[in-house]
Amino acid sequence: MATDLILLHAPSVYDFRKRPTLHGPVSDVVPSTQIFEMYPIGFMTILSYLRKHGYSARIINVALKMLKKPRFDVEKLIRSLKPLAFGIDLHWLVHAQGSLELAAMVKRCHPDIPVIFGGFSASYFHRELIRYSQVDFVVRGDSTEEAVRKLLSVLKKGGVLEDVPNLVWKENGEVRVNDMSYVPSDLDNFSFDYREIMRSCVRHFDILGHLPFKLWSSYPIVAQFTCRGCVHNCTICGGSSAASREIAGRSEPAYRKPELMAEDIYIISQHIGGPIIVLGDILQPGKDYARRLLTALGGLGIKNHMAFEFFVPPPGDILELIHDAIPNYNIQMSPESHDERVRRAFGRSYTNDELERSITDAFECGCRRFDLFFMIGIPEQNAESVRGTIKYCEALMSKYCGNGRGNRVLPYISPLAPFLDPGSLAFEKAEAYGYRKLCHTLEDHRQALLAPSWKYGLSYETRWMNRSQLVDCTYQAGLRLNQLKAEFGQVSQERAGLTEERIQRAIALMKRVDRLVETAAPGELERRLLSLRAEIEEVNSSTVCEKEELDLPVKGLPVKPVQALGLLIEDKWGDIRRRLGGNGKQQDVKEKHKA
Repeated sequence: MATDLILLHAPSVYDFRKRPTLHGPVSDVVPSTQIFEMYPIGFMTILSYLRKHGYSARIINVALKMLKKPRFDVEKLIRSLKPLAFGIDLHWLVHAQGSLELAAMVKRCHPDIPVIFGGFSASYFHRELIRYSQVDFVVRGDSTEEAVRKLLSVLKKGGVLEDVPNLVWKENGEVRVNDMSYVPSDLDNFSFDYREIMRSCVRHFDILGHLPFKLWSSYPIVAQFTCRGCVHNCTICGGSSAASREIAGRSEPAYRKPELMAEDIYIISQHIGGPIIVLGDILQPGKDYARRLLTALGGLGIKNHMAFEFFVPPPGDILELIHDAIPNYNIQMSPESHDERVRRAFGRSYTNDELERSITDAFECGCRRFDLFFMIGIPEQNAESVRGTIKYCEALMSKYCGNGRGNRVLPYISPLAPFLDPGSLAFEKAEAYGYRKLCHTLEDHRQALLAPSWKYGLSYETRWMNRSQLVDCTYQAGLRLNQLKAEFGQVSQERAGLTEERIQRAIALMKRVDRLVETAAPGELERRLLSLRAEIEEVNSSTVCEKEELDLPVKGLPVKPVQALGLLIEDKWGDIRRRLGGNGKQQDVKEKHKA
């Protein structure tokens, strides 16, 4: 039986295996590599939603297959597939080139099979995107599950495209844009259940195609989202309140019921041994939501290491509840800058005293680690300010990590790269927030991804730093922070030495690329860059830090084999969630999943 929808995830740049591009530290503080092989979590919810409603779907992580197998033949794979429709994500704008190239290949192989695009960037640029010949449909919004189902129904059974919510399509060359009429007010009807992906791996005999990123087998981290949308309006964020209104028609966030969240997390813990990160501040919907979630988690006996993301410093009583519920946890926050003025310009108004009070409270409540993420390229920030941020990191490490107290505070710093998020305040009102946009259209961003180095691919400069200064600040900050981590024993002297050597080589390569850009004749640049390919590849995997620095503890095997076998048996009788009753009580959850 043919699959109704095959979801394809493309690499950032389609021919990355051939192009010698100096990517820089654009992905150092995320699990995926510089080709951004991690597909959006929406793939999982679409997969589950369609199956629940009688449709079949499959995920194929084309980017990961290309990354893991240098000789992997993408076109051969595409020709072998005959679904009702293909779906391709353009969620992060960094996939502007790769997704369109993959779509073009699909159309060459299967001119009569529709290609559907979705994601934040696809939604923002929907009028431009739909005009590409390889794109048949765009589904807008942050919740496309129902729109995709209705579109598949029309394609499969007949009907009118005007009835599909959030749909963008073409009729006789004219662009048609349906109303953004489907914006769910909560997430309770969507499944954030990783078991569906595990089942799909077996159904299609394809484990690699469903893995989320290159190193997942050794570091099986999974994420749970509390919401879609946000109450905050951070300047550069494409998921901010303003961006959600612009892109998804969402006037307020949609949350998942806290008891259902707890059930999701419990199910993960029964099948996967990796850390679980809760994304989306659990305090956004208020303290009552956080208390209900943590109370629900409290009786479940979850042993996986967990990480909680907070947008503002969490209060002591919430930290105490986390401690009571989860024996092994850490906190993640993004202060962005040590300078409170810069932080306010970014969109966050808490003070350093409030931040440090929360860090102190967290350690008193059993927090294993407090991760802090700082950024380069934000409003009001100049080179001196970046140096001040690194000095502040040193002060925090001295306060919390000195005198043999271990790696309790781990700071990271990375550039805002490669692009400003479409829909963000900085993108919409660039001049007002001190930015000069260098890319405006989808095509501008697609072309920027083909630049010889990440410096030339940056889509912006700021009033306080041009592109060269942004790049220089990033490398210098990375060098100094790496030295500090070695001084405080957060990384070994050997690893710190290797990181410093890699950063220095990246700096030298950047200068050589700059000279080539300035001196190479038209048509000669790519040929001369090929001579640097081996050196570029050696510094591309990580730059300012090793990815392993972010790793949290893994408890046992990535996937628990007995439970995985149980999924195969359960699959014969349908989705186990239908048998749970969905009352969300923590004791019931344990009993219903005990088998």
